[in-house]
Amino acid sequence: MATVLPPEFAALEPFADWAVPTEKARYAKRIASTMDELDAFYAAAYPLLASGTEYLRNVSMTDISEADKHLLWLFCALVTVAFSVEAWRRPKVPDTGAASIDAVVEPAV
Repeated sequence: MATVLPPEFAALEPFADWAVPTEKARYAKRIASTMDELDAFYAAAYPLLASGTEYLRNVSMTDISEADKHLLWLFCALVTVAFSVEAWRRPKVPDTGAASIDAVVEPAV
């Protein structure tokens, strides 16, 4: 099985499908996921957030590797699922009906 994350974060490989490049795709993945899936991802990724942040601080965004890019996207996904896990206990924002988030411009990488 091919790895997509830096070796230091091998524990997150089962969740590599969360390493998606756009906010819209991360949001769609959250909405399509069950709470069990969100909880499992959060439980694996959150404890590594501090070390992941420190690791990524030392990465040049000018020549970022594919593995480092995937790690960055994975932690962006963690931010996307955090409120669902910590506050709402559901993938969708409560009491919003058919509301959605559409990013017009993606952050530069």
